[in-house]
Amino acid sequence: MIQTMRRAGLLGLVLALIAGSAWAEVTLTFYAHPGARVRDGNLLFPHAFVQATGTLDETGEAVDWAAGFTARNPGPQLLFARGQGVVELPNPRYVGEGKPYLRLTVSDADYRAVRTRADWWNSPEGWVYDLRRRNCITFIADLARVAGLQTAEEPSMKPGSFLEATAALNPAAAWREELVEAPVAIMAPAADPTPGGR
Repeated sequence: MIQTMRRAGLLGLVLALIAGSAWAEVTLTFYAHPGARVRDGNLLFPHAFVQATGTLDETGEAVDWAAGFTARNPGPQLLFARGQGVVELPNPRYVGEGKPYLRLTVSDADYRAVRTRADWWNSPEGWVYDLRRRNCITFIADLARVAGLQTAEEPSMKPGSFLEATAALNPAAAWREELVEAPVAIMAPAADPTPGGR
């Protein structure tokens, strides 16, 4: 009797471990924020950002991360000159106000590659901000390519239009309300985290 209970317990443990790892996944969602309004005395501009949620398959570690690229010192000077950029983590309210355009499930390796690329954008080599040529859309396009997506033509100053065109190039990952609970998996090899020519 005890032998049977031990076997059943061991079998249950093995099945729980298998099931737990099968449920582990990281989902990337690419958003555009409409901007064009004032909140708390600040003018909100259109913006693009990415959010990663889920669980790493290898470790079971929870993932809840979001990032967008913006000017460190916003102002009218950016209409005429480059400035220093920074990768910022949007707060949950801001993420909740964004409009999702793309959603895909990625491997742990692809998630780590996306995070490595985002860190590069926050380094002295990657933090140049140019309102017209190297902005939040360029950042999101770079991360989307690392995740295995095709991207629309850039640069652009319209995050929603850029992500809409990118979604058209990636119909399997395009946001659909009815698929909110079942993101599509795009399995592509992790890209080299050092962007060439940038």
